[in-house]
Amino acid sequence: QLRLVESGGGSVQTGESLRLSCATSGDSLDYKTIGWFRQPPGERREGVACIPRLGGDYYYAPYVKGRFTIARDGKDTCILQMNSLRPDDTAEYTCAASERDSCNGMYDDWGQGTQVTVSS
Repeated sequence: QLRLVESGGGSVQTGESLRLSCATSGDSLDYKTIGWFRQPPGERREGVACIPRLGGDYYYAPYVKGRFTIARDGKDTCILQMNSLRPDDTAEYTCAASERDSCNGMYDDWGQGTQVTVSS
């Protein structure tokens, strides 16, 4: 299995920014589909953003488009830049990797999650 470790979460005020990082240990994210997900307290996990393995259009959930940016950073890291944060962005954010071609398939490996809390 691929080990994924998230970092960069924290507590911020409405309108501020955070940069989340998803890093591998002993492997590479090259040639893998990488997705960011979030799970608000008591709610179902939902997709936030994704880079497909074979290229093509990146995926963004409608509620983050224009505010969040997903990008690869070298061979072993994927970041999620989150701007203009608001209270309903509060959730545990988790990255995941897949060897499938597109963003809408099953994911094989998951990180442990990092908490993001946005207060008004």
